[in-house]
Amino acid sequence: MRPDLLTLAAELVRREEPFVLATVVRRQPASSAQQGDGALITRAGAFHGWLGGSCTQPTVVREALAAISDGVPRLIALSPDPSRDRRPGVLVFPMTCHSGGTVDIYLEPVLPPARFLVFGVSPVARALARVAAAMGFAVDAADPGANRELFPAAERLWTDLGALGPTTGPKPFAVVATMGERDEEAVLAALAAEPEYLGVVASSKRFAQIRESLAARGARPEALDRIKSPAGLDIGARTPEEIAVSILAEIVQVRRKLAGASKPEAAPAREERDPVCGMTVEVTPTALSAEVGGRTYYFCCGGCRERFRATPDRYLAAAGSGGMA
Repeated sequence: MRPDLLTLAAELVRREEPFVLATVVRRQPASSAQQGDGALITRAGAFHGWLGGSCTQPTVVREALAAISDGVPRLIALSPDPSRDRRPGVLVFPMTCHSGGTVDIYLEPVLPPARFLVFGVSPVARALARVAAAMGFAVDAADPGANRELFPAAERLWTDLGALGPTTGPKPFAVVATMGERDEEAVLAALAAEPEYLGVVASSKRFAQIRESLAARGARPEALDRIKSPAGLDIGARTPEEIAVSILAEIVQVRRKLAGASKPEAAPAREERDPVCGMTVEVTPTALSAEVGGRTYYFCCGGCRERFRATPDRYLAAAGSGGMA
């Protein structure tokens, strides 16, 4: 992997932006790609690096964005004859470069960890930080009294609640466990972070007081309606650790629902037959095509398209007769 790509990857990790690392793991001549060639694809679809001819980029970018969306790595192959290059565990697409050849590319999504924001220094807040870190969350502890001794597992400490706000990365999951110490200030700071989930550890009576106070201070009703209090699933929790487990279980539940809602049901792929070679071609925005007589025809590679453009009647007549020229 080129040093400039590693530098860019480190910067994206710092900014908590997802991306995909693409690496050529196999090639067959005459592809211009070489084993070990690499590229980085950002969430915006920007392509950095080299994986062979530019004709490979549309397919790589499309599949990289799919990997960012579902978080699943994939091995793709670009082949001049996809129908004959089917292999278990490999997604095969047409190679449209004039040089031909086959190239296998491994796409590995690099996604930022889910962020957990806990307010307070109470025993419940400290238990939440420990359990969340053990579950793989990146933990932020926010309280004027927060320190490394109280929160050894926290990635960041925030002693100035006013410094919190929306992040450039994924929205955090937040819990206010201040237990009577600066409750309103903590909830306002948590709302400013625009969390996916906000729970408050408080009795129903105490939260009603908090809500009334925040409404008087101008908090929007719809924001207050999204707060879950008492936080956590009802599992009969009593100790700080049990309460932490109940809250993290609820966050897992919310997180999985959000992940499922963000994945639209895939529509069946539309396929067309290449009129030159007869190969099946998946119809995508980047598929090679040509229009004749008001109809669009799709091709497996640039060579087939050029031959069709030169003498379309020849191939259309052959297709109409049930054969290929």
